[in-house]
Amino acid sequence: MSKVVKASADGIPFEEALKKLESVVETMESDELPLEQLLAKFEEGTRLVQVCQSRLAEAEVKVQKLEQDLAGEPGLRSVTSGDPAAVAA
Repeated sequence: MSKVVKASADGIPFEEALKKLESVVETMESDELPLEQLLAKFEEGTRLVQVCQSRLAEAEVKVQKLEQDLAGEPGLRSVTSGDPAAVAA
């Protein structure tokens, strides 16, 4: 895959990448593609998975930073349904 195509794919939002990935999987499952096209779809799907994983990792870092800013300490807080103080925090 060319660097230009990869760079443009890296800029797509998570939701769009996920929809494209779902479409690629559906196409691959149709059993109507020749091997060369299946390989191309597999490559595209792999790239989209990497984009989705990257977006999720970015979101996780942002959430951890927000939690750290709110609590003054790193880490995620757990919220239990029976603890109103935890929900309000």
